[in-house]
Amino acid sequence: MTKKERYQNIIDYFTQHAPNAETELVYDTPFQLLVAVILSAQCTDSRVNATTPILFKKFPTPSKLAEANFDELFSLIKSISYPNNKTKHLIGMANMLLEKFKGEVPMTVDTLMQLPGVGRKTANVITSVIDQQPNMAVDTHVFRVSARIGLTTNAKTPLSAEKQLTKNFPPELIYKAHHWLILHGRYVCTARNPKCNNCGIKNTCNYFAQKPKPSTRITK
Repeated sequence: MTKKERYQNIIDYFTQHAPNAETELVYDTPFQLLVAVILSAQCTDSRVNATTPILFKKFPTPSKLAEANFDELFSLIKSISYPNNKTKHLIGMANMLLEKFKGEVPMTVDTLMQLPGVGRKTANVITSVIDQQPNMAVDTHVFRVSARIGLTTNAKTPLSAEKQLTKNFPPELIYKAHHWLILHGRYVCTARNPKCNNCGIKNTCNYFAQKPKPSTRITK
């Protein structure tokens, strides 16, 4: 199977079975999504979604968050991983939005990466989810799944994987392909004990092809 055929099989399958794939983070505005994605680093979306309702109620805008007391904000996100750093990042991010961007979330990757707590993955998420830009956010799930399937080859870093994926997915599908891969990794192609028997793309997958198959030899 050629790489082009492999990508096309993935596109065909997920277009049919997950045509409306989207982020599982709950948000109403670009600012809320930015807060949620910053919180989601090395943390589950479900944990973030359990935390953000009261956070968004108390700090619904950059101006409100910029005025937040460190201890008060920390107390609201203390169940999230790395709450100390994320508290600093959120307050710093809100202040920079006000000072440099008139309180609006910028929509380019390079500009977003100027904000505290925002790396390339977060910036790719924001621009692809909000603006459907052809930017591929590569988290641990996307990195693992794309390598297992064979969509990436010898990608040693998330950036290397990102470049291969954006090169081979059609630009208009990249924002959606991110969700296809991340959700597949979250629920089917898990890090430990991937559910290959329940996988709809196993016949396209390098990992499954190389996986030892049960013996069918009949013994007397």
